[in-house]
Amino acid sequence: MTSSYQSTRPPPRPAVDAGRLWAGGAATAVVAALIAVVGVLVGRGLFGVEVLAPQGAGVWGGARTGWYALGAGVLSLLATGLMHVLLLFTPRPMLFFGWVVALATLTAMLAPFVTENDVGSRFFTAGLNFILGVATGSLIAGSAHAAVRAAALPRAPRPY
Repeated sequence: MTSSYQSTRPPPRPAVDAGRLWAGGAATAVVAALIAVVGVLVGRGLFGVEVLAPQGAGVWGGARTGWYALGAGVLSLLATGLMHVLLLFTPRPMLFFGWVVALATLTAMLAPFVTENDVGSRFFTAGLNFILGVATGSLIAGSAHAAVRAAALPRAPRPY
């Protein structure tokens, strides 16, 4: 004789290692800030386009470069917080995170086109924002995969 066991409890949720997730988020913030700095140096130094500052501001681009790098790092930490909340409360956190990152990246790519900078500057800044979005999204998603442990499934009772 066999018996089927139906639990009235919802299936267990995976456990999130918050320390590991936030360590990955902090590393992502450093990478994003460095991508922003390197992007500005490449754009202004190699291609001579106005990225974040007028042409006369030099290769570093003035204080705006520092703010841009800081903003990239802070946005990476905000994305880590979003991922943490999604992992804890949503049914398909990676899917929702992918949508949020894709739409935020698209918004950041379109933002330079509402300015009155030259066309080269607009396209370069949009490309830099694309690289920042892809790097941030993929690194945080990878950190989240590493930080999630499968929950232990409850044992079915043994038949008598």
